[in-house]
Amino acid sequence: MQEKVGKFTEERAAWKKEREGWEEEKKRLGTWKVRCLDSESKLNGRIADLEADYDELKEKYEGVEVELDDLKGCIIQEHINGFQKGLRQATFFYRDIDAADTRFDVNKDVVDGQLVNEAESSPEEEVKKEAAGEEKDAEASVEGDDNKAA
Repeated sequence: MQEKVGKFTEERAAWKKEREGWEEEKKRLGTWKVRCLDSESKLNGRIADLEADYDELKEKYEGVEVELDDLKGCIIQEHINGFQKGLRQATFFYRDIDAADTRFDVNKDVVDGQLVNEAESSPEEEVKKEAAGEEKDAEASVEGDDNKAA
């Protein structure tokens, strides 16, 4: 019986030691659980704040977008008003000009002394024409200098 009591005491000590290990693990996991729950609540709060900020910024953006569209409309209207003002002044200063004449077309422009449609005359073409003209002038001046030197 003594032997059984000794064996039981040894088993009891091992179980006690194992139980202490499990209690330490339980405490460690308990603190981790608390930390995780705390972090989760903080993150949920931060998400709610960010969603509120997003909604506020979205409202501001939509307001600015509407204001931008209004400003674009105002700019276009000012250009139209300016053109009409120019026509009225031309009519005032040059009484023999009829501003309602169909020849007055805002889609046309005067290029090289001719009235041409703007779609046919692009700015890139004008730059190429000017560059070609400058090259011809430069060649002519070089040839003129060569003739003078000879």
